[in-house]
Amino acid sequence: MSTMRAVQVVGYHQPLEMTEQPVPEATGPWDVVVRIGGAGVCRTDLHILEGQWEEKSGVTLPYTIGHENAGWVAQVGSAVTNVREGDKVIVHPLITCGLCRACRSGDDVHCEDNQFPGISTHGGYAEYLKTSARSVVRLDDSLEPAAVAALADAGLTAYHAAAKAARRLTPRDRCVVIGAGGLGHIGIQVLRALSPAELIVVDRNPDALKLALSIGADHGVVAEGKQVEEVLDITGGHGAEVVVDFVGEGGSTAEGLAMTRQAGDYHVVGYGENVDVPTIDLVSAEKNVIGNLVGSYNDLQDLMALAARGAVTLHTQTYALDDFQSAIDDLDAGRVRGRAILVP
Repeated sequence: MSTMRAVQVVGYHQPLEMTEQPVPEATGPWDVVVRIGGAGVCRTDLHILEGQWEEKSGVTLPYTIGHENAGWVAQVGSAVTNVREGDKVIVHPLITCGLCRACRSGDDVHCEDNQFPGISTHGGYAEYLKTSARSVVRLDDSLEPAAVAALADAGLTAYHAAAKAARRLTPRDRCVVIGAGGLGHIGIQVLRALSPAELIVVDRNPDALKLALSIGADHGVVAEGKQVEEVLDITGGHGAEVVVDFVGEGGSTAEGLAMTRQAGDYHVVGYGENVDVPTIDLVSAEKNVIGNLVGSYNDLQDLMALAARGAVTLHTQTYALDDFQSAIDDLDAGRVRGRAILVP
């Protein structure tokens, strides 16, 4: 049996370890084994090590981490017809059943019988990953796995929220994006591609705002304590029809709701604090508070179409797989611009 390098969670509140594991094999008819070309390092990976998912995931340690994966098809099960060995693919973060009501509706994110590689089963901080035919999207020739790997989860989450927001936005509308970091800078590009609305971006970091303006934002507002007033000023005192909050902590939820117009939509994507709003305010202003998880398989197909035509590009910083600890440390310390990618 051949073996491969794999970075595993061996215990909560302790460092990850490089281990030797058997290379996975396509034993089931719908299995697809992917040779990893890039695995994104995500803040959720830090939360896993902190033990935040200990109760939720039902996993048994040790297991291989990593849920933002892309690479080349190495092996397929007997029933797989949508990809062949050698195809470049990006991997949807969930393995889904295809049979439950959510899957049948195309809403496979809420599959009743799913597995989540990197959280509830072995993930992609390794040389190979086992997933399913339902989870792989073929990549355009112009795209490389390491360049797009983080679009599998971070990009897909940003796309899902931006596409939902864009469905209601008209040319007269304004949309506020709170946070122009790893997710936000993708959300801005998606909104620019899908929506005719005026885009206002709020961030603490002036460099992030410069990037936001260069990729399609119409206004950049520095979050220095006066951001609500500035947004109200830009929107003629009314607030924006849609606010997409990629931060979700540090007071952004109260500010985001204050920036939302009457009958507007406030989308929460980042998480960390509670949304605290008097019911009388929700009722009298008819505001909608909308949660956003990762996107569906169809969302990932749409995002890859935007990436292939150059409408969405990802800023990445690559690390060798053996260098996984530096990537984790850099992300934790806020030293990563865009997304960190491990390349075996």
